[in-house]
Amino acid sequence: MRLTGRLGAAPEMKELENEKKVAKISLATHYYRKNGKGETVEETHWHQLVLWNQQADIAEKYLNKGSQIAIEGRLANRFYTDKDGEKHYVTEVVVNELMLLGKKE
Repeated sequence: MRLTGRLGAAPEMKELENEKKVAKISLATHYYRKNGKGETVEETHWHQLVLWNQQADIAEKYLNKGSQIAIEGRLANRFYTDKDGEKHYVTEVVVNELMLLGKKE
């Protein structure tokens, strides 16, 4: 899967016990289509990205809200149970290639 878009917020960083780093990022992509009246309509889609180790370091150092990036990765599904015992299902993109676009923010 390849996506190009802008970050909705600065990366959320975590360091795990085994000295691994993980960055979580929300990426907005835009899709343009014509509606029934022939007008152009913009749709924004949000994707949750996960970056590990060296890519997490790059994200922490260079990415901010609004940064434009291109990524390639794979979809990963997981679930968790919240404090009320309700299950939540999450689909994330685990990034294996990251390209910084535009100027440094």
